[in-house]
Amino acid sequence: MRRLLLPLLALLLLTSLLQAKDRYQRPGPIHLDRNGEKWAEKTLRKMSLEEKVGQLFMIWLRARFFNFEDPDLVQLEQTIQRDHIGSLAMTVPLDGDLLIKTGPYEAAMALNRIQQSSKLPLLIAADFERGVSMRLEGTTVFPHAMAFGAAGRLDYAESFGRITAAEARAIGVEWNFFPDADVNSNPANPIINTRSFGEDPAAAGDLVAAYIRGARTGGMLTTAKHFPGHGDTATDSHLGLAKVSGNLERLQSIELPPFRKAIQAGVDSIMVAHVTVPAFEPDPNKVATTSPAIVTELLTKQLGFKGIVVTDALDMAGLTRLYVNDIGRAAVDAFKAGNDLLLIPPDLDRSYQAVLAAVQSGEITQQRLDGSVLKLLKAKASLGLNKAKLVDIQAIPKLVSQAANLATGQQIADDAVTLVRDNGKVLPLRPTGTRPPSLPYQRAEQVHNQLVAIVLSDDVRSDWGRTLARQLQMRVPDVNIIYVDPRTAAAMSDSILKATSEAELVIAAVFVIPTAGKAIPGPGGVTNSVALADATGTLLASLLNRSADKTAVLAMGNPYLASDFPGVENYLCTFSNATVSEVSAVKALFGEIPIHGHLPVTIPNLAQRGAGIERPALPAYGGPKDAQIVGR
Repeated sequence: MRRLLLPLLALLLLTSLLQAKDRYQRPGPIHLDRNGEKWAEKTLRKMSLEEKVGQLFMIWLRARFFNFEDPDLVQLEQTIQRDHIGSLAMTVPLDGDLLIKTGPYEAAMALNRIQQSSKLPLLIAADFERGVSMRLEGTTVFPHAMAFGAAGRLDYAESFGRITAAEARAIGVEWNFFPDADVNSNPANPIINTRSFGEDPAAAGDLVAAYIRGARTGGMLTTAKHFPGHGDTATDSHLGLAKVSGNLERLQSIELPPFRKAIQAGVDSIMVAHVTVPAFEPDPNKVATTSPAIVTELLTKQLGFKGIVVTDALDMAGLTRLYVNDIGRAAVDAFKAGNDLLLIPPDLDRSYQAVLAAVQSGEITQQRLDGSVLKLLKAKASLGLNKAKLVDIQAIPKLVSQAANLATGQQIADDAVTLVRDNGKVLPLRPTGTRPPSLPYQRAEQVHNQLVAIVLSDDVRSDWGRTLARQLQMRVPDVNIIYVDPRTAAAMSDSILKATSEAELVIAAVFVIPTAGKAIPGPGGVTNSVALADATGTLLASLLNRSADKTAVLAMGNPYLASDFPGVENYLCTFSNATVSEVSAVKALFGEIPIHGHLPVTIPNLAQRGAGIERPALPAYGGPKDAQIVGR
C-alpha cells in the first residue's frame, strides 16, 4: 500500500503544480493555433444575440487600489455582466489634465479581479504610447515617439515594442493602442505633434513596422492609428471636427504609406479617426469613423487589411457633435461603416440598445455581426486567454523595470537630444560641485543667480521639471530654479527678469506636449494648442529679448516651439517631457553625453528636417579649474 501511495501522491502534487501554472497567462509571440480557432468558433455558436453585441464594446477601467466591495468596482462588474462587455480600456483616474498614476500591483490585482468575474475572458487594452509608465509608476520610462525619429534607429523602436509588451502582459494588458502612424506635417497640430515619429512618411513607416515586430514578439496586440491620417490638421478631434484637406495624390503619398507598412508588418488592429477627409469621403456629415468609403472600401478592400478595425473613442466631440439628437446612432453608423470594435461610447446603454435594435431589425446583418465577434474571439485566443485569463502577481517584480530595460529607455532619450542652435557662448555648462550631505529637516537651501533655470509648464503642480531640477542641483547646488505657469507668469515676471538679468547663464525649460481635449477659450470657441500660453509666452519673449545670448532654451516636448521665438540663440530639443528626457537634457547641457540627434520634422523659420549640430561628449571633469560655470 505504501509503495502505491507514494507514486499517487507524487502524481497529485505534479498535477496541482501544473494546474497552478495553467491558471496564469504565459505570454509568447502572437499566434492563433487550431485549438484557438475551434474555441472561438464554438464560443460564437453558443452566444446569444445580446452577448454578441456586448462583445463589440470597450469601456473604461480606471485602475487604482480597489477594496473588493468598492462601489466603483462592483458597478463595473455589474455593467460587464449586464451588457456582456467584451473588452476594457485600462487607464487611471484624472485630476483635470493630470493623471493620478497607480502602481503595477494595483493594476494587475484589479484586472485579475475583473477577469474572474467575467463569463468570457476580457480583452484588456491601454494607451501605452510611452510604455506602461504612461499610466503606471515603477515601470520602464520611454520618451515620446518623435524622440525615436530623432534618434533614427529601428532597433530602438523594436526594443520599445518588446519591453512594453513584456511589462504590459505582466500586469494583464494584452493590447496597446500604438504605434502612431500619423505623419505630423502640420506644425500647428495640437493633438499629434510628438506622438508621431516625424514628418517623413518612409521613416515614420519604418519605425511603425519595427515597433510592431517587437511588440508582437512579446505577445502584445498592436494598433496603428489614426487612420487615414491625423497629422495634417490643426484641430483636436476631442474638441471639434478636424479636417484633412489634402488631395488624393498627397494622401496616397504622405498619409497612407505608414499604414501600408503597418499592415505589411502584421499589425493586429487599425484605429479610425474622427476626421473629415473630402478626398475620400465627400459627405461633410460623415467622419472617417462612420464612412464606409474610408473604412470598408479604402482600408479593408484597397489596402487589404483583415485585422480588427477599432473606432477612436466614440465620446470625442469630433463625432458626438454630429449625433447630438441620437447619440446611440453613432455606434450603429460606425459599425455599419466597417468597424469591429466600438471604443468608449458616450452613453453605453443607448449605444448598446441602438446596435441591438439594428441587428434585430436587419439593418445590421447577423453575418456582419458574427464576423466582427469572431475576429475579437480569435484575438483573445491568439493571446492564450482561452486557456488562462489571470496574471501571476508574484512574477511582476521579475518582469517589470528590469535594469537593462531601464537603461534602454534612458539611452534612447540620450540619443534623441538634438542641438538646433548654438551661439558658442553657453554650452557646455560646467558643474560647480555636489550638494554636501545634511541632516534631515536641517538643510537650508541657498541659491544664487549665477545659474538660473526657469521651468515653464501648464501647471506648476505637475511633476514636470522636478527631475530636471534635481539633476541640475546635483551639478550646481546653488542653481536658482523657478517654476512658472500661465496663472503665475504675470505676477512673477519682474522678479524672474531681474534674476535672469543678474545671472551669468540661464536655462529656460519649456514643457509643452499634446494634451487630449485641453480646452483653451478662443475667439471662435474652445480650441487646443501646443504653443506656450500667452502669459508664459510673453515672459519667455521678454527673457530672450534681454538675455538670448546667455540663455539655453530646452524644448521639453513640442520642437516647433522656437518658431514663435526666432531670436533664440541656443536651442535643444528632447521631443518629450518624460523623466528620462529631463535627465538627458541636463546631461547634454553639461557635455556628459554626445549630441547627435537630428530633427525628424521641419521647424518653420528655424531649421529643416534632418538638421542637428553634433557635439562629442567632453572628457571627464577634473581639477579646480573646472569648478565654475563657464562658456565653452
